[in-house]
Amino acid sequence: MDTLNFFKEHFDHLQFKDANSGLDAIRKRAFQQFNEKGIPAGRNEEWKYTRIGGLFNKEYDFFLNAGELTPEELDDIRLPGYEQANELVFINGVFAPSLSVVRSKELVAMRLEEAAHSEFKEIVATHLGHSSSYLKDGINALNTAFVHGGVFIYVKKGKLIEHPVYMYHISDARSGNIFSQPRSLVFIGENAQVQLVETSSTIGQGESFTNGVMEIVVEKEAVLEHYKIQNDAEHTSQVSTTHIHQTGKSYIHAVTLTLYGGIVRNNLNVVMDAEYAEAHLYGLYFLKGRSHVDNHT
Repeated sequence: MDTLNFFKEHFDHLQFKDANSGLDAIRKRAFQQFNEKGIPAGRNEEWKYTRIGGLFNKEYDFFLNAGELTPEELDDIRLPGYEQANELVFINGVFAPSLSVVRSKELVAMRLEEAAHSEFKEIVATHLGHSSSYLKDGINALNTAFVHGGVFIYVKKGKLIEHPVYMYHISDARSGNIFSQPRSLVFIGENAQVQLVETSSTIGQGESFTNGVMEIVVEKEAVLEHYKIQNDAEHTSQVSTTHIHQTGKSYIHAVTLTLYGGIVRNNLNVVMDAEYAEAHLYGLYFLKGRSHVDNHT
């Protein structure tokens, strides 16, 4: 089965299965865009240094539900200081509330589908998919087309989140190759402050390919510190998009640390949509083996 038909089959299944999620319309528009744009190739100027077409020639298990992971297996992946952190776990791209821990009462974390029908539905309707206005390529559209089991994170107005938020993206490749697409929408309220830390890990010897998108909204006088740690394995690849929208005078501090992986493409996009918004972007890559990293800002 060719790539387009492969995704078309899974897209139709998702739309049927998840028809009342409140996200079916945005998924439909995104899949149309994916059909038009396709997978970025060498003729795409912004992708000329990183060819990902070959990654789609492999056979993947395409999960639409979280896999199983024991607490003991999670312990091997946890970051230092996890005992005092909020921990949000994704397995094969799907948010797993049963393995996640929210310690800060000022922090809300729920499935995107739940948020789309809650008091936060206007935030979801306004900001989910904002990155597509700036990242007009098929790989970004592909993630949006399969939004399912993502997470919505809300930091309440005027609140300082004392515990950092650790986000673990875990691919379970013990029984085959895994293709996953985690999606996050983070809303940081006015005069609030939070630290976000993302890390990716693969369990097993199968190949994993992760196409992740995180969209972050930072309101007036809010402060965001975002850290991304990439230290997986040579048989893993990822396209990681972080899209930050500063809607008011605010401060962001973003650090990307890349140590190991197969093909790694980082898209860091900052929309400074207000006077006196301030953004500091830092990165370090220290590679080994045949790792390839492309940081695109």
